[in-house]
Amino acid sequence: MFKLDEFKQLVRDFGDVADFLVVYVAEAHSTDGWSFGNNFDISEHQSLEDRLSAAQILLQNDPLCPVVVDEMSNVSAIKYAAQPERLYVLQAGKILYKGKIGPEGYNPLEVRSLLQKMK
Repeated sequence: MFKLDEFKQLVRDFGDVADFLVVYVAEAHSTDGWSFGNNFDISEHQSLEDRLSAAQILLQNDPLCPVVVDEMSNVSAIKYAAQPERLYVLQAGKILYKGKIGPEGYNPLEVRSLLQKMK
């Protein structure tokens, strides 16, 4: 997850006003796909078990909030245009903030600004 430390700081600072959740979607940079040299060794998910196993790597880095995995049909990634990653703030079923697609548009500071107004 891009900028994991900044995300974790959001959880620490705003855990009293927001519930945080990470949805692990299809691996954007699998080793058998379009990968970077500094990636973790994660192959493209062929099954839900593969995706759950890959999510364990994120859990080892303690994101400080629950982590769930998207279905193999990628319903969450498609619905929220979350590939490879994206930040959202929802309240009462409405989208208050829809960040730009990461990694370039992944901006925890924008989420921080919104949550400060809600505090």
